[in-house]
Amino acid sequence: MARRGKDKGADMPKTKITKDSLQKGWQLFSFVGPYKWKFLLGLFFLAGTGATALAFPYLLGDLLRSATISMERINEVGLILLVVFVAQAVFSFFRIYLFVDVTERMLAAVRSAAYNRLISMPMEFFTQRRVGELASRISSDISQIQDTFTTNIAEFLRQLIIIIGGIAFLFFTSSKLALAMLLLIPVLAVLTVVFGYFVRKQSRKVQDHVAESNAIVEETLLGIQNVKAFANEFYEMGRYAGSVNQVRQLAVKVGKLRGAFASFIILGLFGGIVALIWYGVYLMNQGELDSANLVQFIMYTLFVGASIGGIAEQYNQIQKTLGASDRVLEILNGEAEELQDEEVKSSIHGAIEFKNLAFAYPGRKETPVLKNINFSAKEGQQIALVGPSGAGKSTIASLLLRFYEPDSGQILIDGKPSTEYGLTALRNQMAIVPQDVILFGGSIRENIQYGKPGASDEDIIEAAKQANAWEFISNFPEGLDTVVGDRGIKLSGGQRQRIAIARAILKDPAILLLDEATSSLDSESEKLVQEALERLMQGRTSLVIAHRLSTIRNSDTILVLQDGEIREQGTHDELFANPNGLYRKLSTMQLQSSSEIMNS
Repeated sequence: MARRGKDKGADMPKTKITKDSLQKGWQLFSFVGPYKWKFLLGLFFLAGTGATALAFPYLLGDLLRSATISMERINEVGLILLVVFVAQAVFSFFRIYLFVDVTERMLAAVRSAAYNRLISMPMEFFTQRRVGELASRISSDISQIQDTFTTNIAEFLRQLIIIIGGIAFLFFTSSKLALAMLLLIPVLAVLTVVFGYFVRKQSRKVQDHVAESNAIVEETLLGIQNVKAFANEFYEMGRYAGSVNQVRQLAVKVGKLRGAFASFIILGLFGGIVALIWYGVYLMNQGELDSANLVQFIMYTLFVGASIGGIAEQYNQIQKTLGASDRVLEILNGEAEELQDEEVKSSIHGAIEFKNLAFAYPGRKETPVLKNINFSAKEGQQIALVGPSGAGKSTIASLLLRFYEPDSGQILIDGKPSTEYGLTALRNQMAIVPQDVILFGGSIRENIQYGKPGASDEDIIEAAKQANAWEFISNFPEGLDTVVGDRGIKLSGGQRQRIAIARAILKDPAILLLDEATSSLDSESEKLVQEALERLMQGRTSLVIAHRLSTIRNSDTILVLQDGEIREQGTHDELFANPNGLYRKLSTMQLQSSSEIMNS
C-alpha cells in the first residue's frame, strides 16, 4: 500500500537576524505608524513593569533590614512594597492592553492588505504556488506575527531591562559576589535552555513517529477491502508492529534524556545557586555583606537567571517572526494586476479578433501552447473550439479574460487591443461557465448574486428561471436561502451548472465563455443545461469550448485545434463534408461511441 507522507508538526522555519531581515521586519512594522503614540505609551508602561520588578528584591532586603530598626520603618517599607505592587499591576494592565490593541489594529490592516493584494495577483502567481501555502501566509504566518507583536517583543524588552538592571543591582550589592554569579549562573542558564531545546526536539521526533503509526492504522482501515483481498493482514500487522517499536525505542531514549535533564537541573542549576549562597554566607562571615544584602542578591540572581533563559526563547520566536514577515511581504510587495474600482463608462459590443497570437505558460516557455492563432468573431456570433485534450482551447479563453498576456500577437475587442481596456472594466463585460463549477459555501442567492452584487430578488429569480434552475430551487424548503455547502457539494452537477448559468445571465455580459459546460452531465441534466445555455447565448458573442460536438452544430464558426494550431475552421456542414478532416474524424468517433453505448 502507498505510504502517506510524514505528518510533521514541525516548527515554523526561522530566519537569521541580519540587516536585511531586520529591514524587512521594519517594513511590516510600518503598519504600526497610525498607532505609534499608543505603541510608545505601551513602551512606557513596559519600562514601568521592568522598573517595579527590579524594585521588589531591593525593597525586600530593605524590609528585612528594617527588622533591626523599628516597627515604624517596617510599616513604611511594607507600604512602599504595596505601592510598587499596585503600580506594577497598573503598568502590566495598560502594557498588555495597549500592545494588544495596537497589534490587532495593525494586523487587521496587514491581513486586509495581504488578502487584497493576494486576490489581485495575476494567474501566473497562483499557478506556481500551492493554495495551502498561500492560505498559511494569511493565517499561520500572520498569527506568528501577532504573537510576537503582542507578547514576544514586549517580553524580550522587559527581560532585557531586568537583565541589565539586575546585573547593575548585583554589582551595587556586592561586586565580588556579582563576578562569581556572572561566571556561573548565565552559563548554567544557557546550558539549561540548550538542553531543554534538545529534549523538546527529540520529543517532537517521537510525536512524528506516533503520527506515522496512526497513518498506517488510518490507511489500512480505509483500504481494509484491499488488505483482505490480497491476504495482507500479517504484512500490515508487521508493518504496524515495526512502527510501534520505533516509537518505543525513541520514547525510552527521550525518557533517559528527561531524567538527565532533571538531574542537571538539580545538580547544576540548584547546585550553582547553593554555591553562590555559600559564598555569600562566607562574605557575611568576613563582614563584607549583611543578611539583607544576601537576600537581595539571591533574588536578583534568580531574576537575571530566569530572564537570560526566557530571552533566548523570545529571540527564537522573533527569528520565526522574521521568517513569517518575509513570506507575508512577498505578497504585499508582489506585482498585482491593475484593478479599477470604478463604474464602467462605456460598454463593449463583443467583436473579437485574435491576430498572429502565440503563447507559452510562464515557467514552461520551451513548450508553446498556442502558435500563430488567427480568427475573428463579429458581435453576437458563436465561435466553437474543438480538438483533442491539450490542444489549447481553454488557454484561448484564459487569454481573452487576460489571465495571461500573449508572448506575441494581440487580441482585439471591438477593434481595439484588449490591453487598452481597463482590466476590471473588460472582465465586468465577460462571463464564464466552466466545466467544473465551484460555488461558494453560502446560499444559492449569494452564489447567483455573485454575478451582479446588489441585484434584487426579482432579478435573481428571473435569472434562475432562464437558467432552468428555479424549479429545483423553489422545491427546497429554504428556497434562495438554501446553503449549498463547501464548493456546492450539497447540489448535483447539473444543479451547480444551472446556478453558474443563472449567475452569468444576471451579469448580462457582452462576451460569454463556455468551457465544456455540459461534458460531465447525464443526459437529462445536459438537456436542461443546454436549453439554458442557448437562451444565455442569444445576442451575445459566445466562445464555446466543446467536448460533445453535437452541442455546437449551429455555431457560426467552428475552430478545430491540434497541437496549439488551428488546423480547420468553418461551419459544421463544411467541416463534416471533408472526409479526411480532423473534425470529421472526431465526429465519427463520438457517433460510434454513442451507438455502442445505445446498443450495449
